[in-house]
Amino acid sequence: MHAHAPTPNPSPTPSPSPALPSRLQLYLQLIRWDRPAGWLLLLWPTLAALWIAADGWPGWHLLVIFSLGTVLMRSAGCCVNDVADRDFDKHVKRTANRPVTRGAVSVRAALLLGAGLALAAFGLVLTTNAPTILLSFAALAVAIVYPYAKRLLAMPQAVLGLAFSFGIPMAFAATLGGTDWSLAAINAAVPLSAWALLMGNLFWVLAYDTEYAMVDRDDDIHIGIQTSALTLGRFDVAAVMTFYAIYLASWTALGLRLGLGRIFLAGIAVAAVQVLWHHRLIRSRSREGCFKAFRQNHWLGLAVFAGVALDLSLR
Repeated sequence: MHAHAPTPNPSPTPSPSPALPSRLQLYLQLIRWDRPAGWLLLLWPTLAALWIAADGWPGWHLLVIFSLGTVLMRSAGCCVNDVADRDFDKHVKRTANRPVTRGAVSVRAALLLGAGLALAAFGLVLTTNAPTILLSFAALAVAIVYPYAKRLLAMPQAVLGLAFSFGIPMAFAATLGGTDWSLAAINAAVPLSAWALLMGNLFWVLAYDTEYAMVDRDDDIHIGIQTSALTLGRFDVAAVMTFYAIYLASWTALGLRLGLGRIFLAGIAVAAVQVLWHHRLIRSRSREGCFKAFRQNHWLGLAVFAGVALDLSLR
């Protein structure tokens, strides 16, 4: 995220485990196999959208497709991101020991692995329907563009937010779409409420990835890349809280409009309590506090998803 692919551990990459072949261990490090926070941040809003679109239990097929697809695409994104950022990461202590950055995995091998993972995810998408397949190309394009956005945009987290939220319209398309290969079919399968959920979720990504950017603020200034933490300056903490508020307020309004009730609101309340805790963690702007806040965001996403799923199942 921000300057680097998502990783929930600021310590140097551990040495290869003797229990696994060294080459396999390197590839597992490359895709952050032992650091699930990244794919959980993708998973919860996608599953929430899947439950909303299906008006309850979406079925095993779509649950498996979107769960596995999330893991595969996040892993592929790590490969592309590490290749794009290899010259930046060597100047950041937390990322200098990544496999591509230190030369343990070649650029070609990383890109081949990323392509293979993306193809596997596309294979899963092919078992859905035409609108979902069409949307998957847009999702892939955004994922590829993001690593380079920080070279051009003052707040590249906005592009990451789009990438990390694209599972929402895809979930609606997979649930409600048919066999027609047209833009009209996408419009029919993905209502405006789905795009509104995407926009609301984008602010959650802005919140947690700005927390992440605050961890590496000094390194990013030295490297000369752009992040939301640098762009926002002394207003960073206030902005993070505002992003969280917009996310929760928009999802609350949309959820109520879509017929969700008290249990959903309870999930939102649990998420809001976590936001207040995050403020305590980041208000001093310490690396440790900001990183802890970022790492714990998947619990916030779980609270919202649980509220959605339980509300729909207990009607």
